[in-house]
Amino acid sequence: MPGSETKLGIFPLIITLPPLAMSSPIRVRFAPSPTGFLHVGGARTALFNWLFARHRGGTFILRIEDTDKARNTPEATQAIYDGLRWLGLEWDEGPYFQSEREAIYVRRFEQLRAAGHLYEDAGAWRFRFRREVVEVDDLICGRIAFDFAQADIHPDMTIRRPDGSWIFHFVNVVDDLDMRITHVIRGEDHLSNTPKHIQLYRALGAEPPRFAHIPLILNSDGTKMSKRDQGAAVGGYITGGYVPEAVRNFLCLLGWSPKDGSEKMDLEEIMRRFDLAAIHRKSAHFDLAKCDWLNAQYIQAMPMERYRELTRPYLERAGIADADASVLALEKMKVTHLSEVPDRVSFFFTEDYAFDSIAVEKTLRKTGALDRLAQLAESYRTLDAWDAAALEARLKELAAAQGCKPAEFIHPARVAVSGRGVGPSLYHMLEVLGKERVLARIAQARGRFSSS
Repeated sequence: MPGSETKLGIFPLIITLPPLAMSSPIRVRFAPSPTGFLHVGGARTALFNWLFARHRGGTFILRIEDTDKARNTPEATQAIYDGLRWLGLEWDEGPYFQSEREAIYVRRFEQLRAAGHLYEDAGAWRFRFRREVVEVDDLICGRIAFDFAQADIHPDMTIRRPDGSWIFHFVNVVDDLDMRITHVIRGEDHLSNTPKHIQLYRALGAEPPRFAHIPLILNSDGTKMSKRDQGAAVGGYITGGYVPEAVRNFLCLLGWSPKDGSEKMDLEEIMRRFDLAAIHRKSAHFDLAKCDWLNAQYIQAMPMERYRELTRPYLERAGIADADASVLALEKMKVTHLSEVPDRVSFFFTEDYAFDSIAVEKTLRKTGALDRLAQLAESYRTLDAWDAAALEARLKELAAAQGCKPAEFIHPARVAVSGRGVGPSLYHMLEVLGKERVLARIAQARGRFSSS
């Protein structure tokens, strides 16, 4: 439990989860700094705020905390917009920019100075803490007390640097106060900042909002997830073949789950069931394999039109202008990432497809394989109904007549028409390719490998 070490001037009280205040409309915010890509931890914070607002009929606000002029970039700001929109987390107000709110900060600064809460120290302005115990009544962590009587542990806080720039703590509180934020839902790493913010609120003559600090995200080895770890950047999911609904579902399970243990849930169900009281107290463990599993589940369940829409950018980058639904449907139930699709279906769109050398050695160079291909082609040439059922029946009839297993025809046929040893159902693949192309490809393969 945070704050159990008394040397930090923090000690736990009786842990109870207080009821949410219902007297005013819910207003929550996501307040990222545009200094890099959107991290999954930030995306999860945004998601939890958005879900809480939607569950309670409230307002979700986007605020860009861009006071760090040396590190802010337009690209990072755009990455925030792109990531939130890709996840479906549209904001109701904003974006607001701290860089455009200087007059508000100056006015609140003067309010504190006039009330005697500030003093100058070597050109900087510091906020004078009240030397008392500050209780944080957190909706997830419970009630925790911070002892500010120990000045060596909690020294007075700088809020304005000698160059006139503002410290995060001050502008964060001023913005939340000015934007009438009712609930601050943020990462547990901000818990130790909260008593400082509470003191600022009260010095400004305002009651603080309710706080809810969500658990940290840890790697599988128990270390805190950093920006360098696999799966940390939301942009990687966008380009890596993940679907928004799967990633959104995955993120909501990092620290929250319904009581019945459900995992795959559509957005309407998540919004209906989301509750701060169900957020776990312990840290969340990041498991990319679960995200991959969810991604495959969503791909398998989605309508074909949605699947075609999401795969189109990957296909176009691979030089495939358009793919018929009949082609895409062949591998849909096997796809984990949309980025796999171009490679899985590429042989449908060129007659100059590559042959896998291992598959060739294992099948086409096997004694009698090319002869069986010739027999299969001759038998298929007289077939009137070119559909999967008829193709399967004819191949099995041929195998029975030759006194061999169907696999002796299936494997060479697959490699001949696709260049691969694995892929979609052979009979459905042959149906989609069409009679003319199948017979031509078998002839091409026989000619290529009979003389080599």
